[in-house]
Amino acid sequence: GFTDHFALGNEEWNPWDEEEKNELAAQQRYEANLKTIKYARSHLEQTSLRVQIWGKAAIGLYLWQHIFGGHLEPADVTAQWREGRQRAGKTYFSFLTGPSVVPGYFSVEAEHVVLVLNGREPAKVAYATQWLHYAQTLMETRKIQHVAVVLLGNEQCNNAWIQPYLKRSGGFVNLLFVTYDCAFVNEEDIFQWPLGVATYRNFPVVEPSWSMLHDPRSYLCNFLGTVYKNSSRETLINILKQDGLDKLCWIAAREQWQPQETNASFKNYQDALLQSDLTLCPVGINTECYRIYEACSYGSLPIIEDVMTPGDCGNSSVYHSAPLQLLKTMGAPFIFIKNWKELPAILEKEKKMSLQEKIQRRKKLLEWYRNFKAWMRQKFINTLENSFLPSDKG
Repeated sequence: GFTDHFALGNEEWNPWDEEEKNELAAQQRYEANLKTIKYARSHLEQTSLRVQIWGKAAIGLYLWQHIFGGHLEPADVTAQWREGRQRAGKTYFSFLTGPSVVPGYFSVEAEHVVLVLNGREPAKVAYATQWLHYAQTLMETRKIQHVAVVLLGNEQCNNAWIQPYLKRSGGFVNLLFVTYDCAFVNEEDIFQWPLGVATYRNFPVVEPSWSMLHDPRSYLCNFLGTVYKNSSRETLINILKQDGLDKLCWIAAREQWQPQETNASFKNYQDALLQSDLTLCPVGINTECYRIYEACSYGSLPIIEDVMTPGDCGNSSVYHSAPLQLLKTMGAPFIFIKNWKELPAILEKEKKMSLQEKIQRRKKLLEWYRNFKAWMRQKFINTLENSFLPSDKG
């Protein structure tokens, strides 16, 4: 209350003489606040959006479970049909996923739909377009009003196939959230979306624990992954071997990519993240990889090879800091390097760091990652509400 009085420039004000007046003012303020809340509540109920999310790509689980912190019933990941519900902002979200969610065989319970699709390769695109055509039919028959798409994009950013479906090109899709540094992101109706963790390998939502923050870790760094011939990953392994640094790091290289982890190999990978202070993230087909987000989940700082990969990603005026525009814009506290020759010096510095310094760094990383997810959630909700809700022309 003090600031209210000082703001009036009333230097004579004596808080003791005015006690009764203050009580009255406080009472009035309280009643006014109560009115505001009541009005906001009724207004909220009037303008409530109902949004149904159809999760037809694994990236939908990152959206729902990791970014939204939502739950799914049944909990069994192999279930044919899973659903969840959550209220956020002015919006009531329901989420459906699983092999049984097929066009025409489930009830469309909202006028606003978010379609989560996989556009990584031609076969996936063919499947995704079936869903788009289904949504288009629902639009034409007035069953739904708005459609947004969350798209797992192609790793070379060849996403031109989706453009004719966008409203700006005469289509019906209001908003697009797409992974990787896709050149047609404009922050108006097309937004960059994080790749997230490999939910298709059932990477879990990790709750930070006391020991994850405070325990000493056995390894300076880790890299578990496929080493392609003549790639920078090969260079990385050679540099580690030259200086004997591979003895201080958890390195498990394989020559061929395996889409499905065994339980043992997955446990191994999680242990490596938990037992290393740093996680090495060499480029694959795209600079952005699941490993970055998975390392954040366990408080292991990503060292990222910050180079553009071949393809159509980042070729636009927006992407002056590509690759990883989204993470950089959000101030990710990672170590970015242009060449793995910089690694030995980083590891030398790492050896001299005290546990206390490492604990502070882990706290900062975990805090940043939590805020990043919260920010993405808020941005997603605000974008939908601004686009889908009738604007109040007061």
